Amino acid sequence: MTSSTPTRTRPAGADRQVWLVLGILVAAVPLERLVSSRLDDPAFQTWATVFLAIVVQSIPFLVLGVLLSGLISALLSEKLVARLLPRNPALAVPVAGFAGIGLPTCECAAVPVASGLARRGVPPAVALTFLLAAPAVNPAVIVSTAVAFQGRTDMVVARFVASMLVAVVIGWIYVAVARRVPALHLPRISAVAHGHGGDTRTGRFLGAAWHDLLPAAGFLVIGALIAATVNVLVPLDIVEGVAGQWLLAIVVLALFAFVVALCSEADAFIAVSLTAFSDTAKLVFLVVGPAMDVKLAAMEAGQFGRRFASQFVPLVLVVATVIASLVGWVLL
Repeated sequence: MTSSTPTRTRPAGADRQVWLVLGILVAAVPLERLVSSRLDDPAFQTWATVFLAIVVQSIPFLVLGVLLSGLISALLSEKLVARLLPRNPALAVPVAGFAGIGLPTCECAAVPVASGLARRGVPPAVALTFLLAAPAVNPAVIVSTAVAFQGRTDMVVARFVASMLVAVVIGWIYVAVARRVPALHLPRISAVAHGHGGDTRTGRFLGAAWHDLLPAAGFLVIGALIAATVNVLVPLDIVEGVAGQWLLAIVVLALFAFVVALCSEADAFIAVSLTAFSDTAKLVFLVVGPAMDVKLAAMEAGQFGRRFASQFVPLVLVVATVIASLVGWVLL
């Protein structure tokens, strides 16, 4: 190998992912004994049923969303997207929002893609609109919501309308106040986060899909564990007490969405399992999660700077919660 020959390095998260899998396998031995001893416990059976139902129903849509995101990463460039947007930022904001329908990306991919758009001269407000819209209004999310809520068109429409409004309103806010987003000069997503797939389109597709799948699946399992545990362990009177207070229920599910950091293609199956809560509170959960969670907040702080994130994160949380509540009140 000559000095000019490029060397392949393991992705930064690969070792952690391997150790995580090994840790799960090691923990499975004592857990198997604990689980087998409680198989006849009705509460445990209920917990297992809820957990498995959420995971099994969610996985196909999670995989579909990851594959769509990988395909977009492989076939389309930020340069092409930038050329298609109107020059007027106020007009480009809704266009970028609706572009999220045809250019689906997962939450993880949307952050560096938005940074890449800003570096190519797209107004930051427009790039942020795409960041918020793409994970929330793409076809995989729409279909998974319809399946989870068993064809309830009102919930599907409400989620789409609320998510699109959040993206466009945030974009227009940044246009109006002329804030600038510090887009750092970082390598593009295909070269960093998805860089273990190579330079070919197939390599970029496989790299993007693999990079997105493991974290998304991990957060899905965590969310399913929490939802199943709440269904079994939290006394019904407490759940009903929280769910029965309109404002408190909305705040609780907004915070829940922020903390569990679910993939938008799978979160509807968690929401539908929260049977004690109103449809409006569930809608808040579905709108807040793809717009802002702990994972996205950390990525945005790293990509755009902590100062920007300290303003952007609470703004998105408040706007998403308010808009989802209003849309739920009108449509649900």
